[in-house]
Order: sequence, then C-alpha cells, then structure tokens
Amino acid sequence: MSLLIRNASIIKNDQKTQLVDIYIVDKKIAEIAENIKKTADNVIDAEGQLVTPGLIDVHVHLREPGYEYKETIESGTKAAARGGFTTICAMPNVNPEPDTVEHLNRILAVISKEASVKVRQYVPITKGLTSEELTDQKALLDAGAFAFTNDGVGVQTAGTMYKAMQQAALLRTTIVAHTEDDSLLFDGGVMHEGKRNKELGLPGMLQLTESTQIARDVLLAEATGAHYHICHVSSKESVRVIRDAKKAGINVTAEVSPHHLLLCEDDIPGDTSQYKMNPPLRGKDDQTALLEGLVDGTIDIIATDHAPHSDEEKNGSMIDSPFGIVGSETAFSLLYTYLVKTGKLSLSKLIDSLTASPAKIFGFEEGDLEVGAPADIACFDLTSDIEIRKEDFQSKASNTPFLGWKVKGSTVFTVVDGQVIYQEESK
Repeated sequence: MSLLIRNASIIKNDQKTQLVDIYIVDKKIAEIAENIKKTADNVIDAEGQLVTPGLIDVHVHLREPGYEYKETIESGTKAAARGGFTTICAMPNVNPEPDTVEHLNRILAVISKEASVKVRQYVPITKGLTSEELTDQKALLDAGAFAFTNDGVGVQTAGTMYKAMQQAALLRTTIVAHTEDDSLLFDGGVMHEGKRNKELGLPGMLQLTESTQIARDVLLAEATGAHYHICHVSSKESVRVIRDAKKAGINVTAEVSPHHLLLCEDDIPGDTSQYKMNPPLRGKDDQTALLEGLVDGTIDIIATDHAPHSDEEKNGSMIDSPFGIVGSETAFSLLYTYLVKTGKLSLSKLIDSLTASPAKIFGFEEGDLEVGAPADIACFDLTSDIEIRKEDFQSKASNTPFLGWKVKGSTVFTVVDGQVIYQEESK
C-alpha cells in the first residue's frame, strides 16, 4: 500500500519550509521532496497546513479492563488519533492490574484487536500497585511490557523502590514514577495547599508530597544506575530537584502535562470537580517554573495524563469526585494557541516535546519525519478557530476545564503506518 501526502508544510529549525510532498510505501516514509511524480493508492492534500511526525503521549489512561464505563481501548485510541497522537503509553491502574503475564496478555490481546493507534502498555512496579512485593520484571518485559510504574499512587517504601531500580537497571528498562508521599497527605486533600483552597474552604495537598519523593528517588536512581522518569511534574520545588539531579549526571527525565502549563490555582472558579486532578493545579509561581523548566530542558517532554471519568463522577464537588481530566484531543491545540501563539514557547520546541524527545528517551523508532522512518504523521490547521466542545470528542469522557475554550491547531488528519486513521470532517 502507498500514500502520497501533497502540499505539506514541515518545520525545520523553527521555520516552516516550502511545501513538500511525502511519499509512503509499506508503512515507511519513502521520499520527501517537492512535486513528487509518483502514483499512490491514496492521495491526500495537506493544503499547505502543518505536517509533523505523529505525536507521542507517554501517559494516558485507557481504563480497560475494569472501568469501561469511563473509557475503552477503542474509544481512547480514537481520541488519541483525533488529537494527532499515533503512539500512546497506557497506564496499568486498571482492574485487574497487568502485574502478571496472564493479566498483561489479556490487555495486549484487546490492544491488538481494538486499538487504532500504537499502544505500549505499562505494568506495575509492585503487585497490586502496593508498596510491597515487586512484580517479575523480566517475565513481564519478555511478554511485551513497555516500562514499570505504579501511576496513581507513589511507592511509599524506599527499600521497595531501590530494589525495583536495581532490577530495572539490570534489564535496561525504566522506572516511571507518580511521586506522592502519603505521609504528607492530610485531611483528604483535593486541591493545592495554597491561597485558593482556603478561600474555597477545601482541604489542601502540600507540594511536598511530590518533591520530597522525587528527591528520594533521584538519589536511589544515582545509586542503582536506573533510568528514572517522573510523571506530571507540578511544583517549582520539583523542578529545582530535577535540575540539580541532571547537573549531577543522574539518569532522570521528566514530563509536564498541558493543564499544569496552562492553569494554576488562581484559575479555579469554585468547588468544581472539572478542576480536580492529581497532582493539583498549583501556584502561579509553580506554573511559571514549569514553563521555564520545559524551555531550558529540565523537563524533557509533554504528556497529557489523559484521565477519563463519567459525567456522573465529575458533576459535583471536588470532595466527592475522582482526580483527573481528559487531554488527548485538546493538548496540541491548547498548547499551540496559548503558548506558541503568545510567544512563550517555540513551535519547534512544542513539536519536539511531543515527538522526538519522548521517542529518544524511551527508545522508540517513531518520532521523526524523515525518509526511512515509520509513516506515523499528523496534520494540523494552525489558522482556523474552533471551540472545544464535548459533542466533538471521540473519548467516552469529557471531564475537562477547557470546554468552551477557543483554539487553533485542530487535527486535520492522522496517519499510522501509512494508513489514514482519522480525518477531520469538512468545516
């Protein structure tokens, strides 16, 4: 099978080049040039709009098995495709957790059948996502696991994390951490411990729950030689610890989520669960530090932490609702509109943070738009204005504070292995 994309505008050194054509044969990019004179089984005209490598998201929740009323592998991957993502990495806090080869194989079988984008499956660091018995890392890797994380909870015991990192270093795999020290969680916190939670009369969550566990873990990573990746960094203190760790030569990488770059506690209008996520929206100075960290390379990549919930679950107070918001379908357009268009972030840095950098960190062959690379491609409309609307979502969920926001950068089409898997309806 072959595909010819005509009139694609691509980025080189932060500048859109002249229009090029992209010729794809047998799932690979075969040629990138002006006015390619070849026939193809399928021809699609990009009409001068931005074409990038397919986006990569190393942090999504697909909810299957166990929570299919929130999301499924089918609906979650369709949502990813609509957002321009062609590779996603699915978290293991499902039921049952893929903490055995048997449980992992069941999930991989559904992915093989139902997924419309490439899905790499995380497995737990410990059985049952507790802080006690380690999973069999080698057996799980041999069965097709991607990396190890207890996302949703922090590993509470330093000894457990140390042993997990020892094994990960031997097997050349990655420990990916949701950092949260439960001993620093008080009174059922639901949002950042700052000024806004006091104004709303809601229990807060100290930033120390995150930064102190990062400080512990980077020293464990140094001692073991493991690659340690930190999920959804949210505080300025965490950025400082990561920056110092990198200066010390420790093999640590980190991600930031779009909502932490775009919002802070000041933006929370009231006691509404659409603004409840973990880690929470923190102070304005934290938001500033996150952007600075992304720009200077302290934070390596952007990941959505796409966390779908039902309308019923996210239709009330923060006290009674689960943590998390969706992000697969809105990440690129929000970041382009409110960071790139405002001059806070370059377009090339945004694209790199969503493509080449995650690919390099985790050893993916995807992430580049070049001859010989996998034909995973996204096209974005940087000129037309759209409104983020619930009824347009491919996800089963719409729990996000960004409904109603006006954006540019909607996805025109998405290609995986040379096949068009998503195409925007005509406006």
